[in-house]
Amino acid sequence: MTTDTITAGEQAPGRGRNQRLSADDWAQAALDMIAEQGVGSVAVEPLARRLGVTKGSFYWHFPSRDALLQAALERWELVEQQDVFGSLEEVADPSERLRALFLMAAHEVTTHVIYSELLKALDHPMVRPVIDRISRRRMEYLVKAFQQAGLEGAAAQHRARLAYAAYVGFLQLNMHLQQPRQAREEFESYVEHMIQTLIPG
Repeated sequence: MTTDTITAGEQAPGRGRNQRLSADDWAQAALDMIAEQGVGSVAVEPLARRLGVTKGSFYWHFPSRDALLQAALERWELVEQQDVFGSLEEVADPSERLRALFLMAAHEVTTHVIYSELLKALDHPMVRPVIDRISRRRMEYLVKAFQQAGLEGAAAQHRARLAYAAYVGFLQLNMHLQQPRQAREEFESYVEHMIQTLIPG
């Protein structure tokens, strides 16, 4: 990703001459837009206004809106892989690792909202492969974690599937009830119940 300085001709009012705007800045802004208004809302002009630059900055980094959307989805996928799963490797006890995963999920509200919005856009050719990879990786992680916590093959598979179905079902239910941004306290309570029900010991 490049972080070249935006030229004076590209700057919009309010953005300093030496302010740098990277491709990651654009990708993150696109993710914020997805969380707020869905995949269809990602467009160059409103994002440029949000970032305080003109469209010239965008075309310095991306050839098209689709290229930006692809970068945003890759960023979301990478952050989950590194910040979520990567940070849990430090937890030695398998059951505690599962608890840490569920509790982390309870606090990542924006991630849930983005995931919910992406579920609405599964017919988009860029979205479906990302959701498929994310879901497969999450399931594989859960199965392995439940196996390490003492469950054998089929039992670990069933427990992982139940845990993930409970998570996705909760998000889907909130969408149907038009409550995609469920109150954090209620979701934390839901996750705590999942911990008590699903984690061995």
